[in-house]
Amino acid sequence: MKQISVTVVDPVGLHARPATVAVNAASKFKSDVKVAFKGRSVNMKSIMGVMSLGIPTQSEITITCEGDDEEAAVKTIEEVLRAQKVIA
Repeated sequence: MKQISVTVVDPVGLHARPATVAVNAASKFKSDVKVAFKGRSVNMKSIMGVMSLGIPTQSEITITCEGDDEEAAVKTIEEVLRAQKVIA
């Protein structure tokens, strides 16, 4: 299992556009990918799940990947979110 904790720095939080990009990135992997915020964890391959967390700016989130390609999955998702300037 691979896990990273990051801070959301986008002024609007993890809103629809970057959430969609993150979901699309997560969906490319076989691993089980989850994002956790305030004690709730959802499937990061589900846009409705990610949006249901309502992640505001300056929030710490934890992304967990578990499976055959967990290393690549966590690295790619982190890179995509950094490229979108969502996390620091």
